[in-house]
Amino acid sequence: MSESDPIRFRPRETGGLERTHGPMGPSAGSSTRSNPIVAFNRAELDAILAVYARKVAAGEWRDYALQMGREKAVFAIFQRTSEYPLFRVEKCPKLARRQGAYSVVMRSGAVLKRGHDLARVLTVCESLKLSSR
Repeated sequence: MSESDPIRFRPRETGGLERTHGPMGPSAGSSTRSNPIVAFNRAELDAILAVYARKVAAGEWRDYALQMGREKAVFAIFQRTSEYPLFRVEKCPKLARRQGAYSVVMRSGAVLKRGHDLARVLTVCESLKLSSR
């Protein structure tokens, strides 16, 4: 595996109920082939986790969650485990040509920064200081 290979998560088989079988057997165009899952590659995860590790060491962040979907991949950052995420680092390939594939979104839905370069987009996470409740 090289540095630029994406990390692939495969959905679990749920049994035979959701499969579509035609008269010729399983359908040739399965939905996973036509709509691949959007995922962070190793370099992207390294950049995000470097910022995350610094903030955890400073005591500002505590937990994270990953969500990979057909439209976008999300790295959610939590201040406490049982709350809504403080930030979401999103990768949306549909916006790559226009506004940039990467964005940092606050809990309220406001986009803090958007762009083509993930490292530059992540600088907004480092510069923001949150007041503790």
